[in-house]
Amino acid sequence: MTLLNLFDLTLIERKSEIALEFNGVTYTFGDIEDRSNRTAATMLARGLEKGDRLCVYLVNSLEFIDLYIACVKLGVIFVPVNILYREREITHIVKDADPKAVVANGALPAEVAVPVWQATEMLSAEPAERPRVMLDGDSPAGIIYTSGTTGASKGAVLTHNNFASNALNIITCWKITAADRYLLGLPLFHVHALGNALHAWLIAGFRMRMLERFEHQTAKEVFADFVPTLFFGVPTIYVRLLEWPETIARAVGANMRLFVCGSAPLPAQVLEDFEAKFGHRILERYGMTETIMNISNPYSGERRAGTVGLPLPGVSVKIIEGEVYVKGPNVFAGYWRRDEATKAAFVDGYFRTGDVGECSEDGYYTLRGRKSDLIISGGFNIYPREIEELLLEDPSVAEVAVVGVADRMRGELPVAYIVTKGEADFAALEEFCRNKLASFKVPRGFVKVDSLPRTALGKVQKHLLPPGKM
Repeated sequence: MTLLNLFDLTLIERKSEIALEFNGVTYTFGDIEDRSNRTAATMLARGLEKGDRLCVYLVNSLEFIDLYIACVKLGVIFVPVNILYREREITHIVKDADPKAVVANGALPAEVAVPVWQATEMLSAEPAERPRVMLDGDSPAGIIYTSGTTGASKGAVLTHNNFASNALNIITCWKITAADRYLLGLPLFHVHALGNALHAWLIAGFRMRMLERFEHQTAKEVFADFVPTLFFGVPTIYVRLLEWPETIARAVGANMRLFVCGSAPLPAQVLEDFEAKFGHRILERYGMTETIMNISNPYSGERRAGTVGLPLPGVSVKIIEGEVYVKGPNVFAGYWRRDEATKAAFVDGYFRTGDVGECSEDGYYTLRGRKSDLIISGGFNIYPREIEELLLEDPSVAEVAVVGVADRMRGELPVAYIVTKGEADFAALEEFCRNKLASFKVPRGFVKVDSLPRTALGKVQKHLLPPGKM
């Protein structure tokens, strides 16, 4: 089976039922089927074929969903691009993925060597039949880019089987049904929303309200109006929700069935405070771009603070020299056009996650950080090397090391330690970064140091750097 066979449980079998609310308009599953067929017709007319890549640079929108389902139907490989990315990052992804085109709304903030199509023009004016393309479970469905420790983004190839096994796992283990009402505030370009929310919605068939973005200023009104039973968030969002008055928190909690958190470590204190205020214990789980979901605290059973829980069905996990290794149908097919990187990422069929972890006697896993220098800020991955390489382009910077410092709201924030060549204008360096990098990657502090601590072999010892100033 392919993803489309599973989607047909809603697109065909429940076509008259309301599927989606967006910007005050409701759509049935039949509407979603029709729109994706019409989008597929436009893609075919523009020369897209099975195996081609299509980059999509869009905020959460109906067109994003249309394009994704159309790609699934055509066997076109969907390549979402973070909308916070700028020229440097977009150019690399487009060059690496080698797509037929990029779909955007308005101008793309980068010069690319492929056509840029407008999302509003992708829906054909006339009804269209569903395309018929031969695919199987091993066919690639998407390429999701995730930064590597060298700073160069690598494309993780996720198959129909990867997405399907993940969705079926969370639907089963988190007791998701058509009776749920799901509020989507996470960005669909991220695997958290694409791999979990979108697929669970299209298979389980619950009613979903999609937000273009999560805005904490209006979240109280949105929760009160839609009355969701299911919500996926990142630690930053839950910290914001804790700012709500007790009466509102209790009212929202009274209608909720499940809050899920991932993409970054959830502080144990936030978990406890949230339960006290909302009357719900957040279910924390662990996944990554290359594997989607690996481990989850149980729906029924102890949701243990500070842990990510137990391996999901079909997923094997082991600790080797402190590092978490995983194997299962959720694990990606490999890195796009990077055979050596793919080989290096696997040992005896297990994927090396790069996360340091440990397992309790009763099987609960706890993550202790990254073997690499990964910074996770508000659910987004930041690899210091990319920022360091950019800052070294400035003639006033002799050496630089970027590290993450703890932040209650976002988990971590990047801080740059700089050895200068004479005087350096840190305000200008910050502006330079803002023009070249996604906003979440911009260092929140610049610290001048006389030298960087190094080992005898010249490796920077980041743990010996002085405390960062925010």
